[in-house]
Amino acid sequence: MVPVATLYYFLCYAWQRLPEPALLRQAEATPFGRPLGLLAQVLLRAVRQRLRAGLPQQFEEQIAALGVLRGRVMLSASVGRGLLAQGRAVCAFEELSADTALHRVVAATLGGLAQAAGLPAALRRDLHQTERQLRQRLGAGAEADNAAVSPAAPTAAALAALRRRSPPAATDDLFLLNICELIAEVALPQPTATGRRRFRDFRRDPVLMARIFEQFVRNFYRREQRRYRVFAETIAWQAEAAHAPDMALLPTMLTDTTLAAPDRKIILDTKFYAAALRPRYNRLRLIAPHLYQLYAYLQNQRSAPGQALEGVLLYPGLAPAAPLAYTLGGHPVRVVTLNLNQPWAGIAADLLGLVE
Repeated sequence: MVPVATLYYFLCYAWQRLPEPALLRQAEATPFGRPLGLLAQVLLRAVRQRLRAGLPQQFEEQIAALGVLRGRVMLSASVGRGLLAQGRAVCAFEELSADTALHRVVAATLGGLAQAAGLPAALRRDLHQTERQLRQRLGAGAEADNAAVSPAAPTAAALAALRRRSPPAATDDLFLLNICELIAEVALPQPTATGRRRFRDFRRDPVLMARIFEQFVRNFYRREQRRYRVFAETIAWQAEAAHAPDMALLPTMLTDTTLAAPDRKIILDTKFYAAALRPRYNRLRLIAPHLYQLYAYLQNQRSAPGQALEGVLLYPGLAPAAPLAYTLGGHPVRVVTLNLNQPWAGIAADLLGLVE
């Protein structure tokens, strides 16, 4: 199980956000054992910072019946409501406002967290108070104050639709959307009809954690070192086919992280598994598909002249483990376990030492 403090760094780098030691200390002092409290603290702090700085505005589409034409006239709606005879029409127009789709999603997420039974009462009060302040800034304070129950947190599908419709350009906007998406992804309906939600510990979700771990490692190297260019790389198969269309049927080879310098290229594949070794026929062995995949990447990779090529399989772990080293197909390959059960300074040093 990934320690909560380490998980915080995972999320910060995965979402391209600088870690805040003060927030980490505050989260560690809060009496909760699951990451929901951490997510709530991170979102609460980000929203409060945004409220203090002033909510950014953007052009949002508004639809209203007007006596003066503005923007796009919605003829069907105007005729259906009999407005044309009154000298009015339904118009769709853009208006600069802080009442954006993202801010409404954030407010709904705060409201959903404020009802989470797994959070301390004091934290739930802070979440509810901040939700009310946000809604007041958006011009919906009266509705929020009079509502008996805050609106339900948005679904993952609704958040995905928001990302597709208007992807945030600002880093802070993207951070808010990322955390709201994660909170929605780990929310489950209560077995009762109270409208509340329960939140699963997403550290037990191997698919979700694999995605976070991969993004964390790639963005860590992008930010913390300057020798290599860091990217996810599509590798072309060194293959031929009698019929050219058959080439399109080959699976895509996409690296988790490629680190490239003029003299050295590292293909680093992250695997979120409990251990790099598995018992097989009463003996511990490396996980075959992981090694086969990395070997295929190395064999089909064309490195630049004078550029040494190597591969790394990186696993998370909660105890120190000696790395394994091989030469496969003429290329150095290492199997490394990153000890997550240590202070962050040690984790960062181990990652940087991996590519020195």
